[in-house]
Amino acid sequence: MTLSSLDIFHLLVAMHIVTGAIGLVTFWIPVLAGKGNERHKYWGRIFTAMMIITGIVAMGMATMTLLYPMATHPHLVTHEVFSDPENVRVVFGWMMLYLAILTVNLAWYGWMCVTNKRVHHQLNKGPMNLFLQILLTVAAGNCIWQGIKLGQPLVMGMSIVGFATVATNMWFIFHPRPGPVYWLKEHIKAHVGTGISVYTAFFAFGAVRLMPELALTPVLWAIPLVTGVSLILYHQRAVSRKKQVQPGSQTQVAAE
Repeated sequence: MTLSSLDIFHLLVAMHIVTGAIGLVTFWIPVLAGKGNERHKYWGRIFTAMMIITGIVAMGMATMTLLYPMATHPHLVTHEVFSDPENVRVVFGWMMLYLAILTVNLAWYGWMCVTNKRVHHQLNKGPMNLFLQILLTVAAGNCIWQGIKLGQPLVMGMSIVGFATVATNMWFIFHPRPGPVYWLKEHIKAHVGTGISVYTAFFAFGAVRLMPELALTPVLWAIPLVTGVSLILYHQRAVSRKKQVQPGSQTQVAAE
């Protein structure tokens, strides 16, 4: 690996840290702020932009790791498990690429849901939205293959999130007449899911700098997942209850 390539990798890492940190913080503002108000919308836009940039930068980092596994992770040269370049490629290359695609997929999909709402639902079938579903399916399938080769169940298991994401996204995208608040539930699922993806990468890949053995600890991957799914279920249920309590809200939401 040439010095110029290493410099590029370090630049990508620096960009990833900055945009990812902003995303980690701004994630909570829309979650905790009143839904639909200007504060929620403003910080939601910033969160979405930061997550898309973070995901794209992570794709670049993952690609360089696949090309130069040990040069990009010299601190792992003497590690018991990750001294093998193939292990570094699978966990910090293919897995990071998969999570990066998952992040961009969810951020973009969630943004399309809230932009198009129910009135312009057909626009959710846009080429970028559909391309990201295909790309995530391929990335999830590759995770299974790489996990089999490495003999690592965690790598294979993480693919379930990608397949579930594509399945639910496609169900909504091709639904002929989704209910009045379906778009809002999908928006919640997607953007909280984006937060799960970034926090997972933060805990798992960030931990390797201090304690590499934690990178494949299931508990470390499970904490953001359990927290995020709980938030999704809570907010989706709140949306459903609000619709039931306010009979006139169906007409209002449908008109948005």
